[in-house]
Amino acid sequence: MKWEEVCKLHPNQYVKLNILDFCIADEKIVMYVTLILVIDNPNMVAKEFLRAKGNTIVYHTGTESRD
Repeated sequence: MKWEEVCKLHPNQYVKLNILDFCIADEKIVMYVTLILVIDNPNMVAKEFLRAKGNTIVYHTGTESRD
């Protein structure tokens, strides 16, 4: 799914994602992701962030995307 879809489904929440596809222009732009986990407990954000490796990231859906 696209990042915009994740933001619409889970507004203003931290999510754990697996990056499926990206492109590199002036910066890395994530195109498609798989949602792994919605992090409802704020105390778990740091723990999940530290567990994220490789193409797995933790990100907040309130972060503006650059189109």
